Amino acid sequence: MRSGLPRVAAAAAPATLPPPLPGLDPAWSRLVTVPCGFDRRGGADRPGGSDRPARTWHLLDTAGSLDALGVSPVGTVLCVHGNPTWSYLWRSVAARTLEVARAGGPAWRVVAVDQLDMGFSERTGTLHRLADRVRDLGALTDTLGLTGPVVTLGHDWGGVVSLGWAVDHPGTVVGVMTCNTAVHQPDDAPIPAPLRLALRPQVLGRGTVLTPAFLETTLAIAHPRLDRATADAYRAPYRGAARRGGIGGFVADIPVDASHPSAAELDRIAAGVAALSVPALVLWGPRDPVFLERYLDDLTARLPHADVHRFEGAGHLLPDDADVAGAVTDWLGDHLPDGGPRDGADPGLPSVPADPAAEAGRPLWAALDDQRASDGPALVEMAAPGGPRTVSWRLLARRVDEIAVGLVDLGVRHGDRVSLLVTPGADLTAVLYACVRIGAVVVVADAGLGLRGLTRAVRGARPDWIVGALPGLAASRALGWPGRRIATLALPAPARRALRVEHSLAEVARRGARLLASGRALPAEPSADDRAAVLFTSGSTGPAKGVVYTHRQLGAVRDVLAAQYDVGVGTGLVAGFAPFALLGPALGARSVAPDMDVTAPRTLTARAVADAVAAVDATVVFLSPAALANVVATAGALTDADRTVLAGVRLFLSAGAPVSAALLEAAARLMPNASAHTPYGMTEGLLMTDVDLDGVRGAAAGSGSGGAGGSGAASGICVGVPAPGVRVRVAPLDEHGAPTGAPTDEPGVTGEVVVAAPHVRDRYDRLWRTDRVSRDGVDDPRGHRTGDVGHLDAEGRLWIEGRLQHVVTTPAGVVTPVGPEQRIEGVDGVGRAGIAGIGPAGTQQVVAVVETVPPVRRPGPASADLSAAVRAAAGVPVAAVLVVPVLPTDVRHNSKVDRARLSRWATGVLGGGRVRDPRRTRS
Repeated sequence: MRSGLPRVAAAAAPATLPPPLPGLDPAWSRLVTVPCGFDRRGGADRPGGSDRPARTWHLLDTAGSLDALGVSPVGTVLCVHGNPTWSYLWRSVAARTLEVARAGGPAWRVVAVDQLDMGFSERTGTLHRLADRVRDLGALTDTLGLTGPVVTLGHDWGGVVSLGWAVDHPGTVVGVMTCNTAVHQPDDAPIPAPLRLALRPQVLGRGTVLTPAFLETTLAIAHPRLDRATADAYRAPYRGAARRGGIGGFVADIPVDASHPSAAELDRIAAGVAALSVPALVLWGPRDPVFLERYLDDLTARLPHADVHRFEGAGHLLPDDADVAGAVTDWLGDHLPDGGPRDGADPGLPSVPADPAAEAGRPLWAALDDQRASDGPALVEMAAPGGPRTVSWRLLARRVDEIAVGLVDLGVRHGDRVSLLVTPGADLTAVLYACVRIGAVVVVADAGLGLRGLTRAVRGARPDWIVGALPGLAASRALGWPGRRIATLALPAPARRALRVEHSLAEVARRGARLLASGRALPAEPSADDRAAVLFTSGSTGPAKGVVYTHRQLGAVRDVLAAQYDVGVGTGLVAGFAPFALLGPALGARSVAPDMDVTAPRTLTARAVADAVAAVDATVVFLSPAALANVVATAGALTDADRTVLAGVRLFLSAGAPVSAALLEAAARLMPNASAHTPYGMTEGLLMTDVDLDGVRGAAAGSGSGGAGGSGAASGICVGVPAPGVRVRVAPLDEHGAPTGAPTDEPGVTGEVVVAAPHVRDRYDRLWRTDRVSRDGVDDPRGHRTGDVGHLDAEGRLWIEGRLQHVVTTPAGVVTPVGPEQRIEGVDGVGRAGIAGIGPAGTQQVVAVVETVPPVRRPGPASADLSAAVRAAAGVPVAAVLVVPVLPTDVRHNSKVDRARLSRWATGVLGGGRVRDPRRTRS
């Protein structure tokens, strides 16, 4: 044994069957003896090859259960646990595969082993190195007669062992799957701190064998924490030091450097993994303190064709933290439905092929190039230090070129990810177009996500570079965000060192200017189907998701906006919403960012909008609903000159959340010559439908708006007809509120809104399963299930009734929230309203939570009179009416009511809990 392990680690004991344990079918357990024999993988000359004694393994095997169902397996999933778990880790995979087979789906046999000296397998009394474990697994599969097709599934160091087996069995393996594992330790990074601690000689034996500390630590980092029965099941094979020798031996065998006895085998496996051409699935829990995201990066670099899914919030014990079993069966059904690739598909092909008929179109920077000789304004920053700052087209085009060439010279390469932690303005615009021009992938996460959300987004995107202002740089340094750093401002040397800033943006531009002057050319343009951007969603309905766009798709976004609203060269655009500020140069429009806090749209005032309009003689204004509401609320401060300026606006738009007719009408009074529009879209597709104020009024007066939320004008918000090239359908809801029906364009059917268009996003970033769900049942490669609930009317207009996760399933049927909310908001003394469901699905009760006018000081039950009025207006049975000073809303738009938070809050309040501000309830 390696020095530091106590003698008890060498204790031998026979294999046994496990006792009854929760979730574990005793019928799956079996003991298999691998007879003594020669290692046939390598032959006598292979290092480590030798005659091997007979060993008995415990394993879970669903072959008998499949026989009982009368089905034959299409293949075998070979599951290998890590340290200090055992085959119990894979119980959910065994159960789910049997459920799929029972339902008539592909029948996969699951063989989940207990590695020797682990679980209930034999305690051999010897130390097993990595090469031994790979070889032992091969001897077991030979004994079992697993000739294929086999898909491996491994976790922790079991991932390495299973991948080693896959490398050694190229004729048998048809796919590989891993959960939180690593096949390479970089030379320039230490092994993770928990393992460094466990490997200390004074800790190794005591922490892993003599005491259950290592085991208990592993169980403690599950998210959410394991229930006691499940934790006890993991402890079952490791009761007493004599049973834990394998745990210590596994830790001792971690290759800490090139001199370690197992380092060569790890290198061999790592090289072999990079040569695997079979379909691959990598599942990851980002809250793992041991297998850090750098190991995920390494795996995806070796398996670039792999499907990757990060389960946000999950940690190391991934199969217990997240629905790994569901992901596994979904993936097998998609890629290997009959035990082999679907129709001979190449695993390296993207999951969503490009449309060969689509035109590549003009690159995103084409309008900028067209106007590079113009000294007219390209953009204006109203909140720049020292007063408004104007940047000409000539200066912007030159600066983009300089930064582009400077970045390339610094080492930014095609495909590198560059996180932009910069507020909208000249710096952000120049860096964004420079990155896009050289083929780097820009990562844009809204500061409105808050520090926690921004951290999740940046870490999940794994940028190679960060370009940031001081707040972003400070956060990236303090919270350990990845990426080399470039500052947008000059910093003193001590601050640069403290923040690990390598360059300033001005230095990058000067470097590029010198190179351009010496004859350096810009690199070749990226192709239309190269990735261009990862844009993060608002996080209003869960953790923010990275949405990947190609150059083709961003160009399509630009083109649909230009066509729908006649925005182009010569247009002055006030962009109170960041995406449109960034698209200004692509449209050829001169754009202005108004004086506001971009993380808090409600800070925008009417005076600030008037000043912005005047700065570029703007004719188009785009504001979020929260910003528009505050503009209307502060209109009393407008001067006659301000009102004259606003009268020159011909078009204003508000989107990001439902916009009421009353708000549009109030804004129209401020911009009397403007056509008021409220487009509908999302980060995954910025423009899907559009409606103007006359259309909203006409829809409200019509009778074609029926849906699950009620009938007549108050059953939802009309968002108009599809934009050019957009197809809108609805997947009908069943009685459980699930969108199980096939998408249809039949009028009056309430369900999940399904859209398809050339400008819909390419995919979600490292969220394979989320992407799969968003395309499920959609027969268009550019299709997307939005998660919104609504219906189409007889005129083809779309009505939005809420979010899918906010549907209330009552005994009387499904209730969508927007209709009742609209009706309640018509009650005297009510401002905004939110509908929440409490209780078990299918028997939920509707609770109305309202802001009062004037606002109440404290949250609590509504008065009897207000409750009666709300109940009378709602149109659905309301169990309780609660009042709050301010409803909780999303972080980006400050407009979307967080109904999920309201539901948790109302459940607590009505259950006798403490009555506090619902905004303080965990999201």
